[in-house]
Amino acid sequence: MAGVLAPPAAASPAAAPEGVGPRDWKRLADALSSRSTLYRPNDSHYPPLAIPFNHRYAGIRPAGIVACGSTEDARTSVRWARSVGLPAVPRTGLGHNYAGYSTTTGLLLNMARMKGIRVTPRPGARSRTRTYGSMKVTHEAGTVTVGAGVTNGDLHPLLEDQGIFVPTGRCPTVGVAGLVLGGGIGFSDKMFGLTCDRLVSTTVVLADGRVVEAGRDSHADLFWGCRGGAGNNFGVNTSFTFQYEQFQGDVGFYQLRWSLDSVQPVIAAAQRIALNGLDDKRFHLRVGIGTHGRAKDQIRENANVNAIGQYYGPLDELRDILAPLLAIGTAEERARNRASVREVTPGQASVLLSATTPVEQFATKSAVLTSRELLTEQQVGAAAGQLLDWPGSSNEDGAGFAMFALGGEINQVPPDATAFVHRNAVFIFAAETSWTDYDPRRVETANLHWLRDFYQGIFGTTPPGQSYQNFPDPTLKDWRRAYYGANYDRLVRVKRKYDPTDFFSYAQGIGT
Repeated sequence: MAGVLAPPAAASPAAAPEGVGPRDWKRLADALSSRSTLYRPNDSHYPPLAIPFNHRYAGIRPAGIVACGSTEDARTSVRWARSVGLPAVPRTGLGHNYAGYSTTTGLLLNMARMKGIRVTPRPGARSRTRTYGSMKVTHEAGTVTVGAGVTNGDLHPLLEDQGIFVPTGRCPTVGVAGLVLGGGIGFSDKMFGLTCDRLVSTTVVLADGRVVEAGRDSHADLFWGCRGGAGNNFGVNTSFTFQYEQFQGDVGFYQLRWSLDSVQPVIAAAQRIALNGLDDKRFHLRVGIGTHGRAKDQIRENANVNAIGQYYGPLDELRDILAPLLAIGTAEERARNRASVREVTPGQASVLLSATTPVEQFATKSAVLTSRELLTEQQVGAAAGQLLDWPGSSNEDGAGFAMFALGGEINQVPPDATAFVHRNAVFIFAAETSWTDYDPRRVETANLHWLRDFYQGIFGTTPPGQSYQNFPDPTLKDWRRAYYGANYDRLVRVKRKYDPTDFFSYAQGIGT
């Protein structure tokens, strides 16, 4: 029975690294300030800190974990790890890296204690206030500096209480650090740019122990690489300063849902809307299909098509944009979908739009779709058919695909202006499947085989050439060009300058 199986490898102890003894660990512990703590495998606080968000990689156990409370302690930890020959890997939030790259058998730097948030208003910013429907936005109203342990959810009170907004992702527990370093998509990126586009500067602990402030006027090449070059490549980022927007008023919100019978017209209409509104920065859309369940009848019954998003403008304009989608489905579906279109505060929208990425164990494959690579009727049909053939699992997150619309301010930035190269796309596409820690191994195997076949059934043997680096796929062959395109060679040069010995390294790391 699945319920009596232990979580996969989660309880296995970390192997003792060769040549690193008790005196070495004591030297590290003694060197840390009172704001930081070293945990070893026998410590009671070690297990919850060791396990990554994606439990597929729970068997990778750190030899030690430093809960970092300051940049200086992160520096001390990096220098110590280098001196004893251990890798050092930073982890922000819960370690959401899809491919397990925020795990290590060496020294894990858990940044969750670095929760500082400092707001600095910009004098005279009110002159840049613009009105979008019932929403007033003061553009570039000031800066907000956050520690590396700050999550999307930590920034929500700023929006709710003060109207201060930085474009972030929809998952509350994702660390802002990992989000910005790989780009950062969300439901306001068309309006205000990716999270990395709002970055003003970042503090980085380099492999040699130096601490630098990277911005447009200082270490500009490193700053360039930190805006889309993905985490754990150039150093340990301990803080980030962003430009923020000031909000006042309401935004339009919608959440639509249909049975899988409507998959063809919904996906076709959604793609037309996204393509026609590519330059309309006010409209945001996520559309997808999904299901969950263990038995075939549950999987079929739960299969659905869905769309969610927001709009900076009048509700009648939003209804006009959504009209092709609102006309689809049964009378009950049409009535429910029309009723979902309403005005809410930005804080309410943040909650309504939020969703946690799949929990326990999951796998993902992504693609960046240009206007020439939008899904055809045949591809949509193949996806819907294979969704109903999903092998099932006990994980309520289930399986399916999501398409996140791009355009607007994102596509106004030249591909080489930041390390994030995907500046000519209409969607980021993500296919996912999930299972639980207690599902039998055969369920994991079946899910992984299904994901491969699902993706190949949609795109064939020649998938789109670009993929999103914040949805890393360890099975992706030409990941260098897929994630970074023509920017990869420049990223390698930055890597060689700031980390010439490849101290920060993983399977899909820059220069690997």
